[in-house]
Amino acid sequence: MRVGVLTGGGDCPGLNAVIRAVVRKGISVYGYEFVGFRSGWRGPLEGDTVALDIQAVRGILPRGGTILGSSRTNPLKVEGGIERIKDNLAGLGVDALVAIGGEDTLGVAKHLHEAGVNVVGVPKTIDNDLNATDYTFGFDTAVNIAVEAIDRLHTTAESHHRALICEVMGRHAGWIALHAGMAAGANVILIPERPFDIDKVVEYVESRFKTRYAPIIVVAEGAHPIEGQMAVQSKELDAFGHVRLGGIGQWLADEIEKRTGKEARCTVLGHIQRGGTPSAFDRVLATRFGLHAIDAVHDGDYGKMVALSGTEIIRVDLSAATDTLKTVPLERYAEAEVFFG
Repeated sequence: MRVGVLTGGGDCPGLNAVIRAVVRKGISVYGYEFVGFRSGWRGPLEGDTVALDIQAVRGILPRGGTILGSSRTNPLKVEGGIERIKDNLAGLGVDALVAIGGEDTLGVAKHLHEAGVNVVGVPKTIDNDLNATDYTFGFDTAVNIAVEAIDRLHTTAESHHRALICEVMGRHAGWIALHAGMAAGANVILIPERPFDIDKVVEYVESRFKTRYAPIIVVAEGAHPIEGQMAVQSKELDAFGHVRLGGIGQWLADEIEKRTGKEARCTVLGHIQRGGTPSAFDRVLATRFGLHAIDAVHDGDYGKMVALSGTEIIRVDLSAATDTLKTVPLERYAEAEVFFG
């Protein structure tokens, strides 16, 4: 059997660990042959491939990013895109495809499966917003990076008696902001699921200043005020219809400074959260996902995504993972609110 592998969407730590596990077990246990598709869905659309063998995946476990490259190419927006992929897979003798990605990548995988392609999905997103899995790899690394940054912001904020805002990733789900903010002792955490009252935020900030400590605010890029809209850097859409978010942190800094008379500064972590070596947790989770994904291929259990349930790796329908986003429940946010101010 010949199996194709691709990584789509935004890069994140742990992608190479999945590739390594899929290839190592696929060759050593099942005797499969592998081909990697470059740059996400652009690879199978254009037939752009690279050979994957055990030598090709040696030493990649601790490496961030993806050796296959990635892109936000959307075959559903390309005329005849699904049929082109089917034809290219057939021409290359690819019997099954392992697609590693988030909501958009796995959404395409679902359409391919419905069109008759043998596909198994692996969940990937630092945002942890894919449904049907407790955690996605990349999330733990992103949270740890954010926590280290916020820890450092605490000391400089207190030295200068100013408010510091840390903007983290999270378009529609505030998991990174919630976990990083709680772990780093943020005084306010703002997430997309809970539109905020700027007057209340200012109240928390002023309360913190009264204790002679400087306030730290962690805000997800998709957070927005009540009756407000998400701040965007550009109104241009990518191939999956997403605008480039950004700016809510600076807006908060300006409002806080204007309303309190205290200095406020914003730090945007941006792509720093996606880069670098994966954490131990993400390496193990990504490796387990890869092992179970190639098992699903061997079992002919297509149209499925491997997922984490408790401590076990299970298989769920691709539709269960992509139909709705996993957002932060308000009761989880209420736990963090205890420490605001």
